Amino acid sequence: MASGGKDSDRTLGYMTRKDTEVKLPRPTRVKNKTPAPVQITAEQILREARERQEAEIRPPKQKITDSTELSDYRLRRRKEFEDQIRRARWNIQVWVKYAQWEESQKDYARARSVWERAIEGDYRNHTLWLKYAEFEMKNKFVNSARNVWDRAVTLLPRVDQLWYKYIHMEEILGNIAGARQIFERWMDWSPDQQGWLSFIKFELRYNEIERARTIYERFVLCHPRVSAYIRYAKFEMKGGEVARCRGVYERATEKLADDEEAEQLFVAFAEFEERCKEVERARFIYKFALDHIPKGRAEDLYRKFVAFEKQYGDKEGIEDAIVGKRRFQYEDEVRKNPLNYDSWFDYVRLEESVGNKDRIREIYERAIANVPPADEKRYWQRYIYLWINYALYEEIENEDVERTRDVYRECLKLIPHNKFSFAKLWLLAAQFEIRQLNLTGARQILGNAIGQAPKDKIFKKYIEIELQLGNMNRCRKLYERYLEWSPENCYAWSKYAELERSLVETERARAIFELAISQPALDMPELLWKAYIDFEIAEGELERTRALYERLLDRTKHYKVWVSFAKFEASAAEIEEDENEDEEQEEGVLEHKKDCIERARAIFDRANTYYKDSAPELKEERATLLEDWLNMESRFGNLGDVSIVRSKLPKKLKKRKQISREDGSTEYEEYIDYMYPEESQTTNLKILEAAYKWKKQKVAASEDD
Repeated sequence: MASGGKDSDRTLGYMTRKDTEVKLPRPTRVKNKTPAPVQITAEQILREARERQEAEIRPPKQKITDSTELSDYRLRRRKEFEDQIRRARWNIQVWVKYAQWEESQKDYARARSVWERAIEGDYRNHTLWLKYAEFEMKNKFVNSARNVWDRAVTLLPRVDQLWYKYIHMEEILGNIAGARQIFERWMDWSPDQQGWLSFIKFELRYNEIERARTIYERFVLCHPRVSAYIRYAKFEMKGGEVARCRGVYERATEKLADDEEAEQLFVAFAEFEERCKEVERARFIYKFALDHIPKGRAEDLYRKFVAFEKQYGDKEGIEDAIVGKRRFQYEDEVRKNPLNYDSWFDYVRLEESVGNKDRIREIYERAIANVPPADEKRYWQRYIYLWINYALYEEIENEDVERTRDVYRECLKLIPHNKFSFAKLWLLAAQFEIRQLNLTGARQILGNAIGQAPKDKIFKKYIEIELQLGNMNRCRKLYERYLEWSPENCYAWSKYAELERSLVETERARAIFELAISQPALDMPELLWKAYIDFEIAEGELERTRALYERLLDRTKHYKVWVSFAKFEASAAEIEEDENEDEEQEEGVLEHKKDCIERARAIFDRANTYYKDSAPELKEERATLLEDWLNMESRFGNLGDVSIVRSKLPKKLKKRKQISREDGSTEYEEYIDYMYPEESQTTNLKILEAAYKWKKQKVAASEDD
């Protein structure tokens, strides 16, 4: 025997493992992946596989020729079944097959013995009892079947199927009394509704009406539910017993009025009365039910009631039913969330459409009783409109002045004015008093508002009222209170000065403006200065106006101030022209115009110098200023000189700057830069200086060589 190499194996003799390996074909690579012209379906593949499958190998059929072979066969089969039972006694299918095999051999005694042994092992399995009884019935052993059924229902009385099968057998055999007796035995165990209904159907099949009625009585006592009473009533109605049917419904409503399914009961009762043409009875049942059933469980009831009223009621009844349905929905919403003020608004709107004043007031009172839980204005903003609508309803619809006044008074008491207030409410209360010609009451309300919760809107409206009444002294006092409360309010200062100017109190107006611009903090100072300057221009005080512009430039060097100052100087000639129309053709006017243009030009030049020397970083503002200067020069016509400005205009350059993103990456953004003439000269000098230095270095290097 040849000695084996390192790959040899003793179990393989002289061969190596490599020689014995199964060589699988190398997987072919698909070069052409385009779909074939003829596609093969999965169904075709399965069909071909089934056709090519080899026939199943089955053992040959055994033929029994004499009794000895039969005995041997039976002995062998019984031994197999017994072995299976010994291995898996719990397996019900083994017992069933064993018993059925014995039955096929016509050995009923042995089959019965197998069934008994199986039941002894697991008597709680009702399937065994069913198959055991089926075996007895199939082979017409009636008494044995009765015995099996009797034992089954005694041991398993809660398995309804056993009772049904037992009764069915007796009924097929024509033993009606026996079947009834079995039903009675079953009813003693108080089965579910289906068991009682099966007993009733059984009696009705044999036309035993009184017996069925008696069973219904026992049924509703055993299962006092809405569905049970409805079935009982329908049974009586089917038999034409209207009085008995009504009695059943009445008993049910007495016992189950508070049940969760009471809605179905009342609907069925009302529909019964409707079929009996008792319209008033049906209407009373619907209304009684709607008053007693909780709103959340009465949706179907409301729908049925509306349909009933549409069919039998008049116009008023239909409207009441529809309103009642919507009222029920709103009641349910406000019950779930009483702080949902939108639901209260909808509810009140519904009641206002009906027009019942007492009910409208009741809903308003219930709504305003739901005060917001926190003293934050955002929670009160919607709630406060309930009070406003309530007051407007009392004033406009009911024309009840005292009640309207009480509503406003109570609402103003309720609001925590030290934390927040509502100017709208104060003003509505004051305007109500004015409509009642009670000026004292209106002033008192507005005075309390200013004292407790001063606001811009209250001051403005109060001043407007006094102004319309012509009480200028009161207006002055109110403006003084207004400015004491809010000294930074430029609107108030401007309006106060405007009032004095309308009264031709020029010095008072100027004093107010001076006091205003001297305030340390202002909310919109540019508007105040503009108003002051416009005031002086309107008064024709040009020198005062120039002085104001100079004072403003001391505070701010914004390019708009420079432009406005220059435009004022340019328009000064036109102002004086209007005053001296008769001298328009004189030479002095032309000289004066030139003087004004020179002043405007000087202001622009000052502004340009400021931006060039003191604020070189504000290139864009400077460019805008020069554009305005250029436009002004072009509007002057022959008197203008555009070349003065053009020599100062910058060049626009597009540049890119690097921007870092949040994720760490960078990108470039284009922007406009401005190159002014002085900057370009500086750049040229730097280039010449660098060139000179380079030349000098080159000459020095050549000398060294």
